[in-house]
Amino acid sequence: MAGPASSSGDRRAEALAVQLRGATKVYDNGVAALGPLDLDVARGEFVSLLGPSGCGKSTALRLIAGLGAPSSGTVNVSRHASEAEGRRSIGFVFQEPTLMPWASVRDNVRLPLKLADLPAAEAGRQVGDALAQVGLSEFADAFPRELSGGMKMRVSLARALVTDPDILLMDEPFAALDEITRFRLNNDLLALWRTLNKTVIFVTHSVFESVYLSQRVIVMTARPGRISREFRITTSEPRGEAFRTSAEYAAHCREVSAALTPSYSGQPAA
Repeated sequence: MAGPASSSGDRRAEALAVQLRGATKVYDNGVAALGPLDLDVARGEFVSLLGPSGCGKSTALRLIAGLGAPSSGTVNVSRHASEAEGRRSIGFVFQEPTLMPWASVRDNVRLPLKLADLPAAEAGRQVGDALAQVGLSEFADAFPRELSGGMKMRVSLARALVTDPDILLMDEPFAALDEITRFRLNNDLLALWRTLNKTVIFVTHSVFESVYLSQRVIVMTARPGRISREFRITTSEPRGEAFRTSAEYAAHCREVSAALTPSYSGQPAA
């Protein structure tokens, strides 16, 4: 009996992109920011982390990215495909575009490849592909000062995609944008996710954005952040403007919003 069980467990582990077990983060000043947190994210899944400010959403993202170590527990990130193909496993899109103002769009996107010493010809091809994916091919020679907020965020997304990572981590990337631009980028992000088959972990404060984008919404408690509830967002029609105005979408938003409300008072959801 032990053999089949072990084989089944191995197959399940191989299907996971990210696994956190009892992960916590306590900063040097004594602030307990996160956990303990248990979270599994499957390969190719789109998951949103939703919760109040300071609940550890961004901290969890940084632990997954390897930008910090957990105070306790484990963080496992699958790197099999990336290492086999010589690629980086993770792309990170931060809250701000953080572009180099003196560099063109092309050079901003090229930066991760330059740091990896990729040959110029191959780097040029990958930069061209990434700019095409986000609809900025015609702006390759522009500078950040010449771009709108939405376009700057597209450059940041292209820079995260240029290494062709398995996992895309996104930390409230559209929060500062106007509603029309945000809706458009939500649609474009979904199209990219479907086409590129990336694993996406997306941090947001917006119930509406999380429900629209995600296969699964993780609602987190107030600090130290833990999982309060999770919702699988199943839809009877493709995500698009029809879904955004549907009764089905509104019902999902009401359910997630009701679960989120106790997080702001520090109380567990019912």
